[in-house]
Amino acid sequence: MTIPHSRIVNGLSVDVEDWFQVGAFEDVIARDTWDSLPLRVSDNVLRVLDMFAAAEVKATFFTLGWVAQRHGALIRRIAEEGHEVASHGWDHARVFTLDRKSFGADLKRARQALEDSSGAAVTGYRAPSFSIDQRTPWAYAELAEQGYAYSSSVAPVTHDHYGWREAPRFAFNPLPWHPLVEIPVTTAILGGRRVAAGGGGFFRVLPYAFSRWAIRQVNRQDRRPAVFYFHPWEIDPKQPRVPNASVRSRLRHYTNLDKMAGKLAELVREFEWGRMDVLAHREAAIAGSLAA
Repeated sequence: MTIPHSRIVNGLSVDVEDWFQVGAFEDVIARDTWDSLPLRVSDNVLRVLDMFAAAEVKATFFTLGWVAQRHGALIRRIAEEGHEVASHGWDHARVFTLDRKSFGADLKRARQALEDSSGAAVTGYRAPSFSIDQRTPWAYAELAEQGYAYSSSVAPVTHDHYGWREAPRFAFNPLPWHPLVEIPVTTAILGGRRVAAGGGGFFRVLPYAFSRWAIRQVNRQDRRPAVFYFHPWEIDPKQPRVPNASVRSRLRHYTNLDKMAGKLAELVREFEWGRMDVLAHREAAIAGSLAA
């Protein structure tokens, strides 16, 4: 099943975590020091909300339970402005570092904090660092058992931090006995190979023209919606520096922070965007028809 290009609404998402909670710094900033560090996530999310309001777009905010516990008013405002609040786990632990029991506990703890803060049901999940892959065959069963409608937790590429190269590029049903749908982050085809094209550091570092080309390819050639993500810290060039992180991590994290907001403002104006839960409802129907 395909969708006419003129009707395609892409999925816009924000992975809500603070500057010190990212995977690039997980080996140099201990979790037990987080509360002693300056919190910047609230101000950055407010800037994102203003940007979305100016562009008249709605999005999904995949939020850490740790953040929701400390910034309840912020989470309520996200929901009150018409955006979806979804789960990004409790404290950014990668799924493949957990077993099913601890993963289930992480899901429950995060969901409770998010629902208490937002006043809305949480039905979507994104694994920290896209860490659902071939090592976690039990993860989808746990999500289904806990009542999630969709996940956007797979990056179908090869990457040194994450990636499930063999996964489908577009929405699929990971469980034959449950309607849960997985919506991978967007990839494009360049020279016959899959390339990451769904946002984050790739969007920040590469020229804007690359993302325009990739989203147009997915919309016009594949006739499918793109899934785009970024983090609030990516629009914060004044955030603290972490001098003891590796050179690679610092390059990935800090490059073009001063340019990100302008590129995002252009992106949200150029394409059609919507919440991930709405996209999931549409993609579930397509995934079901392809599997039939």
